[in-house]
Amino acid sequence: MPEKVVAYVLLNVSGGREYEIAEEIKKVNGVTEAIVVYGEYDIVARIEADSMVMLDKAVSTLRRIEGVLRSITLLGLG
Repeated sequence: MPEKVVAYVLLNVSGGREYEIAEEIKKVNGVTEAIVVYGEYDIVARIEADSMVMLDKAVSTLRRIEGVLRSITLLGLG
């Protein structure tokens, strides 16, 4: 069985909406965790997908959530 693709998405969101947006992110297929963090980014989401195509769909869905301003996706290795 092929290994899952794991990625972490770092998101900047509209001020004061971090927890609301994190709850929306948790509803996206493939998202296993979404936590509000302090620092340069507002939310870190973990995604597990069966393929790069499915990962792309999940990340694209995150980017379309109202209030998401910017994202950076980091692919996990190993």
